[in-house]
Amino acid sequence: MSESSARPTKPLRAAVVGSGAIAREHLSFLAGTSPIRPSSPVDGRLRLVGVCDLSPVTARYGADEYGADAAYTDLATMLDGAGPDVVHVLTPPATHSPIASACLRAGAHVLCEKPITTTSVELLELLDVAKEAGRHLMESQNYRFNRPVLALVDAIDRGELGTVREVEIRIALPVTDPDGRFADRNLPSPIHEMPAGVIHDVITHMVYLLLLLGRPVSFDRIAAAWSNHGDDPLFRWDDLDAVLIGRTAGGPLHARLRFDAEASPDTFSIRVRGTDGWAETDLFQPYVRVVRPRAGGQQLSPILNHLAGGWRLLQAGTRNVGSKIMQQTPYEGLHRMLDLTYDAIAADRPLPVSTDDMVETSRLIDRLLDEKVRL
Repeated sequence: MSESSARPTKPLRAAVVGSGAIAREHLSFLAGTSPIRPSSPVDGRLRLVGVCDLSPVTARYGADEYGADAAYTDLATMLDGAGPDVVHVLTPPATHSPIASACLRAGAHVLCEKPITTTSVELLELLDVAKEAGRHLMESQNYRFNRPVLALVDAIDRGELGTVREVEIRIALPVTDPDGRFADRNLPSPIHEMPAGVIHDVITHMVYLLLLLGRPVSFDRIAAAWSNHGDDPLFRWDDLDAVLIGRTAGGPLHARLRFDAEASPDTFSIRVRGTDGWAETDLFQPYVRVVRPRAGGQQLSPILNHLAGGWRLLQAGTRNVGSKIMQQTPYEGLHRMLDLTYDAIAADRPLPVSTDDMVETSRLIDRLLDEKVRL
């Protein structure tokens, strides 16, 4: 967690719009009850002044459960009555732009769940609103801040892997499960309205992690195979296999983004290969494995890598058991991101997810969806 000494003279007034599943993570942070934070309040930095949702029951439950000052069912009423300094926009993606615009124009900084907008053009328009209002606008690119991803970035920065040549990110989730939230025909998920359909729920994560681990990279060749293997008309696509080839300062970079609704078990795996070694993790069952030449020489290096990898896996298994007991989730990076964000707002420093981070992510998603690159 951040150890910044910068603190506001009075708590920042925070509010939440939308009380879906992800709201629990944001609200637990704002209430100072995050399982990865100390049990003390949030350092006196924050005051949760409002929870807003179209459902009065849901809004009241969120406010009561997390100690907010009030519950609201109307955004304008909350902005006027609660006067938040920061608003967390956690509503369905298609509603992000109008809600974020209203909050920015009311003088609030905005932290918005992903995908922040439908297209990069829409994002640029929203950033113009933020600039005119003199407020921060930030997309929740939370997996950037998970400990395994930070470890991969550290290994790259320290040169353990040499020059990065390949990045592969795979997600396997049973989104077409008839009993799951995406296949409910009585209450269809709003994510189906997005350009990538249900895959839009995860593609933002895949793209910003690719850009982070391959940085800085410019992709000049992209091929994307979008498929609906289940033939369910509710789903636009349930499968993605994309190959991207680009250039970095150190030479060529190959990347693969793979989403599968049929493979099991659930997976969010990342593998980075460089000229001197490779590293991997799975954010759903966190561990970090690094394979590289070791001091034992060419003959012993594979054995030493196996021993080091086995020890790390054993340690990771122990930590994962503890995380289950403590009810920690793969959203541990979200809490770390929010901690850094509030410190940055209080100290008037750049936010941990930059405007360039958001724009580059959105533009690459646009390119992956372009029919010109579709297989």
